Amino acid sequence: MNSSFLLVAVLLPFLAGIILFPLKLNTYKAVCVYTGAVTLSTSLLVWALILFGDRTAFPLFRFANGLLFTLNFDSLGRFFAGIIATLWPLTVLYAFDYMKKEPRQKTFFAFFTMAYGVTLGISMAGNLFSMYCFYELLTLTTAPLVIHHLDRRSVRATRTYFVFSLGGAAFGFASMIFLIANGVDGNFTFGGILTAYPYGKPVVTEIFYFLGFLGFGVKAAIFPLHHWLPKASVAPTPVTALLHAVAVVKSGVFAVMRLTYYSYGPELLRGTWVKPTVMIIAVFTLFYGAARAVKEPHWKRRLAYSTVANLSYILFGVTMMTSEGLSAGLLHMAFHAEIKILAFFCAGAVLQYTGREYVYELDGLGRRMKITFACFLIAALALVGIPPFSGFVSKWSLLSAAAQSGDLLAYIGAGVLLIAALLTAIYMFTSLRRAYFPDQNSDFASLESVREASPMMTVPMMILALGILLTGVFASPIAAAANAIAAGM
Repeated sequence: MNSSFLLVAVLLPFLAGIILFPLKLNTYKAVCVYTGAVTLSTSLLVWALILFGDRTAFPLFRFANGLLFTLNFDSLGRFFAGIIATLWPLTVLYAFDYMKKEPRQKTFFAFFTMAYGVTLGISMAGNLFSMYCFYELLTLTTAPLVIHHLDRRSVRATRTYFVFSLGGAAFGFASMIFLIANGVDGNFTFGGILTAYPYGKPVVTEIFYFLGFLGFGVKAAIFPLHHWLPKASVAPTPVTALLHAVAVVKSGVFAVMRLTYYSYGPELLRGTWVKPTVMIIAVFTLFYGAARAVKEPHWKRRLAYSTVANLSYILFGVTMMTSEGLSAGLLHMAFHAEIKILAFFCAGAVLQYTGREYVYELDGLGRRMKITFACFLIAALALVGIPPFSGFVSKWSLLSAAAQSGDLLAYIGAGVLLIAALLTAIYMFTSLRRAYFPDQNSDFASLESVREASPMMTVPMMILALGILLTGVFASPIAAAANAIAAGM
């Protein structure tokens, strides 16, 4: 397929979302049919591009010298786009039931669809400037989704999201300008686009890489720039599922991968102060997120802190700056996405059908919402890293990469990862214990009115649960793809 179809894949959902505002669709069903058709068509096109598209760059226009806006679908971009195109339709199907009683439905699905196109744009960006433009646009298209309820908590969460995102963008912008100002066009090249230190001073390059890591790390929720993520859990569950599993946070770790392996280059960064510094940030965030999740009583915020931890699992692999580390990070990026989106789907189903938000309110629900909590059990087992589920494969890969690195700090990080896995078991299985083995003094009478979620919610959950099992048992093709990308193939 011609590379011009990349532009179609990005513009189709983005323009369809804009058109939805003035479009006269008089019923909620019509809005759902329109959104579903656009989403499914886009996903089919993206997968066709992944499988059959060529690798020719598609330049669009030039803003100024050195600022060429271009699309290019390389292997790393295809890997990320495959995750997006697979999980977005399932989330839209789930959202059809979740949003049926919510206000401003058309506005919600308009921005939801636009965000799909923008996230694909990040995966298909051919250089740092193009990715940065889509990265900024992602903030603008997802902020209206966070503020959807228009209450005080939503407004505060959105304000926090904006402040952190725009501040991070300023750091990312400085890192990008440093490269462009030194005669580099910014086109992504595996191994990096810098062949020598500008100005002959390594410390200058290291500082600007560090600024870029912090800037793009905002959306990857690194400590202490993570505060926006738990607060964003006030958004409708379809939004938090994508924010915490695919769109925003995975765009953050994807951007760090681009910055490290395709812009500055690991060869220039190894052996400098910046490598252990960014790894320490990742390892500390990994532990901090898991520890905070144990203490958090609100179910969705608990899962949000879990996301903070698991994003730094990925960054731990990336900051090893080895091919094994990058490969392991890619595996966890894919597998965590399916696991965490399922966990949020389960929490959202409980919230929608029972109104219960806190872990201590889950008593006995496993007996009434059997499909929902069976799926949550699979998500919990996978997130802890128990075989044969996919989470075991990616965590084992991270531990193996740390062992092969020969880096003392990576060994320490592997130990912290094992401690975090124990904490994960505590905060995930505590919720399940409440659901399946409630206290004797629980209010069982209140469970009589509880029923299972609708098929529009349970079918996506069951598909994801099955996917977690199958990608764990048959992980070899995905691992082979991750290995090839990490080897620059």
